[in-house]
Amino acid sequence: MLGLTFLGTGTSNGIPVIGCRCRTCTSVDPRDRRTRCSVVVHLGERNVLIDTAPELRLQAVAVGLTTLDAVLFTHAHADHVGGFDDLRQFNFLRQAPIPAYADRETARELRTRFGYAFSDPLPFYGGKPDIVLHEFDGPFELFGMCVVPVPVHHGGWTVFGFRFGPLAYVTDAKTIPASSLELLRGVEVLVLNALRDRPHPTHLSLSEALAIVEELGPKRAYLTHVSHEVLHTDWSERLPKHVVLAYDGLRVWV
Repeated sequence: MLGLTFLGTGTSNGIPVIGCRCRTCTSVDPRDRRTRCSVVVHLGERNVLIDTAPELRLQAVAVGLTTLDAVLFTHAHADHVGGFDDLRQFNFLRQAPIPAYADRETARELRTRFGYAFSDPLPFYGGKPDIVLHEFDGPFELFGMCVVPVPVHHGGWTVFGFRFGPLAYVTDAKTIPASSLELLRGVEVLVLNALRDRPHPTHLSLSEALAIVEELGPKRAYLTHVSHEVLHTDWSERLPKHVVLAYDGLRVWV
């Protein structure tokens, strides 16, 4: 089966935001508590993590995640790689290295920031992340599935979404070039970032995200990477029937 679990659906600050007393940050609805953005894609019995959010340990405990078979990185911003060290417990549990995939620039940043993970191997698993890092420059095969990297623009950065057959995951986009829209055509389930109602210079707003959903026409779309300006019940009442505001812990299947 093909599906995914949302580990985190919030922006770089997380929600509640430190020191904020807005209605979302003080909400008692658990769907308004958003850790930093990350998902696990389920390829049959295989679990593929996309990004290591700073709360990775807490996210894994919350959903009962105990096995990882691979990690994909969208880009190297802190809210998407800050939990890198938590991968070491998955090494301990599997007693083996974990393959990871990133574009050249992201791979370079990972080796710089987490150099200890790529040098001086330990004689046991669990003391530090044990990662075999692969650089992609186009589609690649993972557990019998063709994974298609989808480049999108995030301000001055290039971020990569990923398509797994009828499922696609895109985060931190502000614009999606025409060539990348073509890579997404025909998806049945689309996950797309939508920061807030107001425009933002480096992230899609709700109206911009909905325009992309309308153009691509998936059967279902899920919105993620959402800020504290968004109350879950407010957007849920306004969204089209086939568009859902995701929340931490939500699991969906294709």
